[in-house]
Amino acid sequence: MESTAAVLLNTKSPLEILKLGFPNLMPGQVLVDVAYSGVCRSQINEVDGLKGKDNFLPHTLGHEGSGIVKEIGPGITKVQPGDHVVLSWLKGSGQNVPSTVYRSQIGNINSGSISTFMKTTIISENRLTVIPTEIPLREAALLGCAVPTGAGIILNNAKLRSGDSIAIFGLGGIGFSSLMAAIAAGTNKIIVIDVVEDKLNNAVSMGASHSINPIRQDVLSEIRRLTNQKGVDFSIEAAGRKDTMEIAFKSVKTNGGKCILAGNLPEGESIVIDPMDLINGKRIVGTFGGETNTDLDIPKYTDWYLSKKLPLSKLITREYSLNNINEAITDLKTGGLIRALINMSLD
Repeated sequence: MESTAAVLLNTKSPLEILKLGFPNLMPGQVLVDVAYSGVCRSQINEVDGLKGKDNFLPHTLGHEGSGIVKEIGPGITKVQPGDHVVLSWLKGSGQNVPSTVYRSQIGNINSGSISTFMKTTIISENRLTVIPTEIPLREAALLGCAVPTGAGIILNNAKLRSGDSIAIFGLGGIGFSSLMAAIAAGTNKIIVIDVVEDKLNNAVSMGASHSINPIRQDVLSEIRRLTNQKGVDFSIEAAGRKDTMEIAFKSVKTNGGKCILAGNLPEGESIVIDPMDLINGKRIVGTFGGETNTDLDIPKYTDWYLSKKLPLSKLITREYSLNNINEAITDLKTGGLIRALINMSLD
């Protein structure tokens, strides 16, 4: 069989739409018809070569999506044909098959354990989570990366309590997911920071207590003003910028404030912090997908969605066809989108 896929042939170049031929499923592999795929900055960094030398070109892309199981390989016990599933780069239970090689007119195309920029795809068993059929596949695609990372930071990294204060830097899919989880946690001081005014307005309408636009305001001074000069209990950096990472760390309080980095910098770029802040009790950590356990946390988020605690549709800014995926990448770079989705039924 064949599938249409968006393939990275060379870094710093647009993705190419190719027809790929499939190998036989190996033990631990699952064939999935993809319904929706998310597009996030991690893919942009890969396309632009910001992660360093790419030794696997040409290869497929995409690490967040939803779909329906079409066929299972030998030894699969976690899913069955017909199951609705979330596809995630985060590992869960099940067999781990790290790579696949597809065929094409230009030669072999490499693929990892998950690729979602494809209409039909081969996925490793441990990158799949079964979800109830009443969860729309459109919204379910966000449960592969944006929500488990953003909400996971709140639940697993920060362990946010109702009286805590938090500043969220960058209102993309991760930032808005953190906002939703912070609201669900019951905290009443949520400060959001972004340069796009529409995003700030949306965040306030959803429940953020304060918004700051760095173009018009001094972020650090404003956070200190809003916290009686103490700083926030937690900050989340989801913009992936050196300057915002440094300000996010400065914005947390001494003696226990914690800055959590979710954004990525280009390879070789560093941040500068004052070690005295560490001595004074400020902490700075990274997060690996919100420390998510997909087998436990994704079902939790589906329950939140069904009980209307997690309005996932508000994260979706625009849908694109697979043929227009390069337009989605360009639009995401401008900063105006929260989350772009590739709708595989549009072509």
